[in-house]
Amino acid sequence: MPGASDTVSGVRGRSGILTASWLVLLTAVQVLAFVVVWRFAVGTEHGQLLDTIALTGNSIGQQRIEGIVGGVLNAVSLLSLLVATAVIGFIALIRVRITLAVVTVLLIAGSNFTTQILKHFIERPDFDVDEAREAAGNSLPSGHTTVAASVAIALVMVLPPRVRGWGALVGAGYAAAAGVATLSAGWHRPSDAVTALLVVGAWASAASLVLLLTQRETAQVEAADGNRRVTSVLAIVGLALLLVAAIALGWTDGVRSTPIPEFDRHQLLVAYGGSAAGIAGTAALMTALVLVALHRVVPRHTGRGAVPAEDEPDGP
Repeated sequence: MPGASDTVSGVRGRSGILTASWLVLLTAVQVLAFVVVWRFAVGTEHGQLLDTIALTGNSIGQQRIEGIVGGVLNAVSLLSLLVATAVIGFIALIRVRITLAVVTVLLIAGSNFTTQILKHFIERPDFDVDEAREAAGNSLPSGHTTVAASVAIALVMVLPPRVRGWGALVGAGYAAAAGVATLSAGWHRPSDAVTALLVVGAWASAASLVLLLTQRETAQVEAADGNRRVTSVLAIVGLALLLVAAIALGWTDGVRSTPIPEFDRHQLLVAYGGSAAGIAGTAALMTALVLVALHRVVPRHTGRGAVPAEDEPDGP
């Protein structure tokens, strides 16, 4: 039973309208952010140069972390994606959440399909900024980062309230690690990983809206399931890392006129470290934004009858 400070409310009425408005706004903001990053990082010489400087910095200490990076990236494959999707669908089904199972599977499939379509159709102008990778063409968004982030967010959505907070912390860390690993391995530029996270974030908020709109009128929400502490931690960490990234980006922008071969170790480290912070910060903030309304989107009380024992709140 909820404690004295825990409130139970329905998902319709004013609170439902506010939640739906929040999810629509969140989807639109992340789509807009994607377009802004894409147009700057790919469509301008300025953006391409900053991306290339940061990517060049991955050579610093690369041999020391090569094994870790390889392990993270090797774990992201088509087989692992299919297995993870099946597990996520199974978790939702054993909780008797059929709509949730369908929507989370669509979230994973839609995110990855969108990334592959965008990667194919986005053209990368040649500004003679990165001659070594000129033949590779466009690499935005990152497929590996999309796989990791979509699985992580979908898993958070299907977990019961008592472990959802822990799942969000692990999921954000996994998505961040995958994004940074693609940069460390030299597979992707920083903007590739950031835009991949935005693709997943937009799909997650859109999927959440679908879940909200398909709920029963008798479904009820408990404030205790809000995971406020975890949401706050992820938001604060995410914003702090993005601030570090912005400072590093500003400093790198001030010295971008220097030819890349003439950059010293410190300059490259600032650019690379700032980009890694930006990727990790985006992953943390995106996960926090998903959590904000998740207890309303996936309420413990579905309106179908008694509350399953495994859905009792616990943990962070």
